[in-house]
Formats: sequence, C-alpha cells, structure tokens
Amino acid sequence: MPLSRQISTTSPAVARRFAGRLGLFYGAVFALSGTHLPFFPVWLRAIGLDAAWIGIVIAVPALTRFTVLPLITTLSERRQALRGAMRLTTFATASGFAMLGFQHDPWLVFLVYVATCSLWTPVVPLTDAYALCGVMSYGLNYGRLRLWGSVAFIVGTLLCGALADVVAAPDLIWIIVSMALVGVASGLLLERLPPLPRGSGPAREGRHLLSDPAFLCIIIASALIQGSHAAYYTFSAIEWKAQGLSGLMIAWLWTMGVLAEIVVFALSSRFTLAPASLVMIGAVAAVLRWTLTAMEPHDIGLTAVQLSHGFTFGLTLVGTMGLLIRQVPAHVTARGQGYYAAASGIVGSAASMVSGPVYAQYGPGVYFLMAAMAGSGGLLVWVARHRLAHQPHSAASGG
Repeated sequence: MPLSRQISTTSPAVARRFAGRLGLFYGAVFALSGTHLPFFPVWLRAIGLDAAWIGIVIAVPALTRFTVLPLITTLSERRQALRGAMRLTTFATASGFAMLGFQHDPWLVFLVYVATCSLWTPVVPLTDAYALCGVMSYGLNYGRLRLWGSVAFIVGTLLCGALADVVAAPDLIWIIVSMALVGVASGLLLERLPPLPRGSGPAREGRHLLSDPAFLCIIIASALIQGSHAAYYTFSAIEWKAQGLSGLMIAWLWTMGVLAEIVVFALSSRFTLAPASLVMIGAVAAVLRWTLTAMEPHDIGLTAVQLSHGFTFGLTLVGTMGLLIRQVPAHVTARGQGYYAAASGIVGSAASMVSGPVYAQYGPGVYFLMAAMAGSGGLLVWVARHRLAHQPHSAASGG
C-alpha cells in the first residue's frame, strides 16, 4: 500500500495548496543543506580556522541531533505548534548563520554554530512530522513531497559551486545566509494543519514510544541502514580522487546518487509492497552496494553502485516513514520524528568515528563493515516483520 491515506474527505484544491507550499519549504530546507555541506568547511578555512578546529566545528550538527533536537520536537508537539516551530527554527537558523558571518575567533565561531545548529537540526524532523500529518489529513504521498528536497539539494550545490568561482571564499557564508532566508520566506506560506485525532493523550503515549518494541525496531533498523552510508559520505571522494577521477566526475557521481533517490520518491505512490518489505529491500541493496564498493569498482560497476543509492537511501526512507505513520499515533508524530532523528544521529556519528581508523587500516575494506551494519538493520526488520504488520496506529485508524 502506498504511503498515503486510503480515503481523504478534503477538497483536492486544499490538498494541492498544502502540498505545493510544503514542497517549496522542503526545497528551501534542502537547498540550504546543499550549499552548507560542501562549502561551509571552505569558509571556515578561509577565515583562518585550522584543521583541528574545522573538525570540531563540523561535528556540531551530529551532536545536537541526539541532544537538543528531541527536546524541541517534543516541546512543539506538546504546544501543538508544529508549523510555528518550523517557522521559528528557520528564522533562528538564518539569524544564526548571519551572526556567524561576523565571527572569526575559533571559540566564537564554535559557540555561535552550536546555538545555530541547536535550532537548525530540528527543522527536517519537524518538516517530516508536518508532512506525515499532511499524508494523514489530505491523502498525500510522502515520497512526492520529499523529492523536492532532493531536487533543491542538487540545485543548491550546483548554484553555490558556480558562485564559489566568482565569490571570495570569506564571503561564502552570505550565500548560505541567503538560502536560509529563502527558508524563512517559504515558512510563512505553510498551511495550518487541521486537528488530528488524539488517542489516550500525548503525555502517556509519547512517553511510552521508547518502550514500544515495534517503534524501537523501526528507528534502530533504519538508523543502521542509513548509518551504513557513513564511510561513503566521508571517504568516497577521497577514494575516487586516488583512483584518478576528476573533480567533475566525482561531482557527477554524487549527483547521480541523488537523482536515483528522486526517481524513487517520484514513483513511491505506485509501490504496493508493505513498508517493512521496502526497508528490507533497501537493506539488501545496501549490503550489495557496500560489498561491491569494497572491491573498488570502475566504470559500469561504479555507475551501478551510485544508482543503487535510490534503494539504499530513498527506498529505506520511504519504507521507514510508512512504518512510522502506521506505528506512531498521529498526535505524537513530531516526537516520533525526534526520536528517529536522534537514533540516526547516534548511529551515524558512531559509524563515522569507527570508519576513520578502519579506513586508515584497511582502505576500501571499511565498506564490508558498512555492509554488516546494513545487513543487521535488514535482519532486525525481518525478525519483527509480523509485529510491524499489525499497524496499531495507522493513518486509517486515526491513531
């Protein structure tokens, strides 16, 4: 069954307006990531930070993902202010990056960035929670909404890459600020969510999410599969450069992976398999992908590895959201997304830290470890597949 509600009583015009404005917001959020990810370290180097400081600063978002983030998603849920929290956090993010542009002392850069990331990292979980509420209320498809984020990520990366050739490195921060301001503007257009059905109250059910074996299985399994991308994110460009690939070819390989996930998101409304099956397919694809990557593929093999990103990342995400929308009561969606993001942050950070010394010792052999991680996540879902099929809090039941 596709990740959308079976029956929607809302007018199509209202649903289209909601989806269009949310798609615009998704685009703004991920365009910011597309400019920040490759070029923020360049700015840090340009203002005089050494490699040690850059490493410390770059680690900040991962840390806030499993410390401050769950607190913010929980607070927004308790105050029933999901849309307001999205607007507030995007405004705080833009303000934080603007303040950062005037800092040059390493300690001040670090402290301002900590404050900025504390309110920036909750934006995507809040947006996903808002999107899932739209799925339940308007009969929308999550993948179709989320694909605009992936499209914008590519556009943001390419745009900032082009501007980086004409803008001085110390001024790159203002491109990032400009993208953050687009997020602020698009947040003002977001539609108000209709009231969602409530179960036995957010205090009880929200508190018990972390004692629900099915929910824990979902977030841990997904974190393992998505966390298996850690070595790829960290070392792929280094490895490809060592193989003699040009910078343009490396950029194209990365873009190819994102394009593959866009295709998966676009076609997700046609998927008929259960969400747990989608996650297991994503896990199997990841095992095959990282095993092949460990063997240092070239040409056709490398192309196949990158195109499989649509399965290892995209299909896993679509399946995970399908499971969450069925297992998490509607009125605690934001809290569920916060816990999911926290689990992903913990596993992803641990995988990144472990992959460093393993790569130093075994080179591409580190991908065998990533394959084992993905396989563990898929095995966990397979073991719990019958429990996950019960759908105690599906959209159709109303929570």
